[in-house]
Amino acid sequence: MRAQFVLSEIGVGLRRNLTMTFAVVVSVALSLALFGGSLLMNDQVNTMKGYWYDKVNVSIFLCNKSDAESDPNCARGAVTDDQKGQIKTDLEKMSVVDSVTYESQDEAYKHYKEQFGDSPLASSLTPDQMQESYRIKLKDPEKYQVIATAFDGRDGVQSVQDQKGILDNLFGLLEGMNIAALAMMALMLVVALMLIVNTVRVSAFSRRRETGIMRLVGASGFYIQTPFIMEAAVAGLIGGILACGFLVVGRYFIIDHGLALSEKLNLINFIGWDAVLTKLPLILATSLLMPALAAFFALRKYLKV
Repeated sequence: MRAQFVLSEIGVGLRRNLTMTFAVVVSVALSLALFGGSLLMNDQVNTMKGYWYDKVNVSIFLCNKSDAESDPNCARGAVTDDQKGQIKTDLEKMSVVDSVTYESQDEAYKHYKEQFGDSPLASSLTPDQMQESYRIKLKDPEKYQVIATAFDGRDGVQSVQDQKGILDNLFGLLEGMNIAALAMMALMLVVALMLIVNTVRVSAFSRRRETGIMRLVGASGFYIQTPFIMEAAVAGLIGGILACGFLVVGRYFIIDHGLALSEKLNLINFIGWDAVLTKLPLILATSLLMPALAAFFALRKYLKV
């Protein structure tokens, strides 16, 4: 098959259905940009999990005098020095514990004033109203329940709190947004496939006389179908290139410049350029193969060869 013939037929087909070709390019670009964005969002969530879960602490808050009067967990009174010493000894013996840090009432009051000094409540608090606590760094953040089971309800312990639970709510929100993006991507992908099939159908119908003559002179089915398949593949590839551009530009302006989230949100460990660049070949391959396969199956119905 002459390459010049195939290329000329591709050009003719794309020009004849310019409006529909444009719609295919746009829908493929948007759907694959959402697909790539979803993959990057998933990488971002996993990166944040690895970064923050490694830093979360389990906090064991100890009973103070005011808790003894109002909290059922502290009904036996404020924590004693012996109870504090026993709690620390037991913590240090546990294999899941990496390190234990004690925070006194004065230290807790100081930290509270630093974080919430502008709050009206801060002016009415005194150090003796704050709770002593042990901050436990775990070797595996998933082992929180081991600490909770061992110390929750123990004499002198007001509560056991896991910071991972707060992060789980955040990551759950991000994953929910990711699922919504995937759902939108799936919808756009269906639209793109329908447009590709319709474009191929219109193109095959407009050239039915040419394909009929080609069949009469003995042209093979592959020879007749190839220009139509290549038209869809070229349109999809253009959309894939645009989708890659969207991802690169989005990463550049949202994280590095423009919004510059990497500078404004220093506590977030953002994904790097390597994560973006590794997704581009997948997007380009999908943009080429998806329309080509859709056109191939559409031709079996609309182009009898």
